[in-house]
Amino acid sequence: MSGQDASSQRRHDFFTHDPALAEDLDGWHDAPEPSWLTDDESERINGETAHIPAYDLGPATESFVVDLTGPQARVGAAAEPSRDSFDAARDATVSRHAAPAPAAAPAAFEPSPTEAVATPPVFVRSPPAERPVFDIPPVPKGSATNQAESLTAATILRSRKARPQSGWRKAVLNLTGGKMNLGLSPADRRRADLVTRARTPVIGCHRLAVISLKGGVGKTTTTAALGAMFALLRPDRVIAVDANPDRGTLIERVPRQSGATVRHLLEARDRLTRYGDVRAFTSQSATRLEVLASDSDPGASSALSEQDYRDTVDTLERYYNLILTDCGTGLLHDAMRGVLGLATSLVVVSSASLDGARSASATLDWLEAHGMEQLAKDAVVVISSVRPGGGIVDVMQLEDHFAARCRAVVTVPYDPHLEAGGILELEELDEETLDAYKELAAAVGEGFATRG
Repeated sequence: MSGQDASSQRRHDFFTHDPALAEDLDGWHDAPEPSWLTDDESERINGETAHIPAYDLGPATESFVVDLTGPQARVGAAAEPSRDSFDAARDATVSRHAAPAPAAAPAAFEPSPTEAVATPPVFVRSPPAERPVFDIPPVPKGSATNQAESLTAATILRSRKARPQSGWRKAVLNLTGGKMNLGLSPADRRRADLVTRARTPVIGCHRLAVISLKGGVGKTTTTAALGAMFALLRPDRVIAVDANPDRGTLIERVPRQSGATVRHLLEARDRLTRYGDVRAFTSQSATRLEVLASDSDPGASSALSEQDYRDTVDTLERYYNLILTDCGTGLLHDAMRGVLGLATSLVVVSSASLDGARSASATLDWLEAHGMEQLAKDAVVVISSVRPGGGIVDVMQLEDHFAARCRAVVTVPYDPHLEAGGILELEELDEETLDAYKELAAAVGEGFATRG
């Protein structure tokens, strides 16, 4: 018997001894052809000469089988990753604001076909994302009087009275050429306090949602005016996002500088690496407020979803300290799950009318009924006078009602500049209206210290 015949006999005995391997060998010819085989090789494999090569290493060794039909490694060239591998890697990367996985239904309970089980929608509040901990030393104060840190402006420089900003005190200061400074008036001190509260430092990124169950109550106007006030008073980057599932109008309150919408930002989010990239998708007002428009394509077949909003926030919070969201009028559409799940605080808008106040109060009822009692309790309510004249509505009664349920209530008077619905210019507002929005910014800003 030749060496090749002996090798074949030993291979036959080896597989006959192990029936499982023999069965696998029998089905080898039915396996699909590898994609890398050439036509000639394919014909050779399918021909009668096809066999599994075996190598005899001598009488002291067992024969072994080498399968040469698998993928061949390329020598001198790195394997190119396929598009599927890129997609798999992208899908495996979970956003820090990914939608919570739906809770699995209990396996023990199976209703009969005749029973109707109502499943109310569940709104899950996302847990606060962990902030990175940095080893930042405290501000040096100096433990001894002879250290350099003890020399501060408060201890060395002569203090000077703040200059009055309004009233007869300012007139006296001007008439005396600045020699007689009577200090700030009570009104000036109040305004200075409002500015200080509005400038409360933000811990992380603060996400503020402006909501209302009823349309036409000034929700978009409140978003634009509050955002403009924050952008004017604070050094942070402030952006307002139009999350209306239908055609939103927030972009009409600032000069339009970009035709992009939230949909374009989502399509390009994987390629954004710096603030200048994101800035190309937004429009900016004179106060530095940036606005990201809603999707207004009439050919769009789907509205902004929960995951779309979460991905948008995940992108924007890398570049902005304060994100305001102008929501739609409903609370049950898909995007609102993301808005309420990520909101750090809320502004609930009501008109100075009976139906508007009922809708705003019903909004708080809905939040409390869906496990968001603390979010409702910490909310700031805005009573917006969208029509001239006080009418017959007792606004003070409305203020008392909401003050008992929320952290703060601010009433914004009617202003003809706001009624026009065009580009918002703060300098065009009446002094009383401007003061009301400063008060609103202060009320919301007080929550920045404890919420990130």
